[in-house]
Amino acid sequence: MEESLKTMDTKIEVMISEEQIAKRILELAKVINNDYHGKPVKIVCVLTGGFMFMADLVKRLDLDLKIDFLDLSSYGSDTKSSGEVKIVRDLKHSVVGEHVLVIEDIVDSGRSLKRLKTHLTSREPASLKVCTLLDKPSRREAELKELSADYIGFVIENEFVVGYGLDYDQRYRNLPFVGRMV
Repeated sequence: MEESLKTMDTKIEVMISEEQIAKRILELAKVINNDYHGKPVKIVCVLTGGFMFMADLVKRLDLDLKIDFLDLSSYGSDTKSSGEVKIVRDLKHSVVGEHVLVIEDIVDSGRSLKRLKTHLTSREPASLKVCTLLDKPSRREAELKELSADYIGFVIENEFVVGYGLDYDQRYRNLPFVGRMV
């Protein structure tokens, strides 16, 4: 395993290796398979960051699945959120009466998670849970402290991370690990 990757202008240090991610996905899949046993599930992947995590996770789910996508934006090309969460692409299909499992890349301030939950709850699903690869509880805004995902891959400190679907200005999503830019 490489400890870091040097790109043209940035060094990225490995925080969570490809092997650690694969192991944790198997653990999460086991819990999710158990929780949803016998129920059809609608997976809602939050683009673009969640696509790698979702693809690897659903391959390990032994459930009757449907998949849809939703795209939120709050970062643009900066490392800090703008504070405004926009739905850039909404679902193509109804979730009324469905057991919905949202797949997210990261939960930090809680604004996107709150917007997601409010938006999807208004669509009257049978149930709504969230699975995130990364959680940054230290970044949660005061009024959102109690907001959390139902399934969490890794809890990390307040660092800007890239790789495994997460980007900086649309770069580094293809890295097989989660790393910090140094």
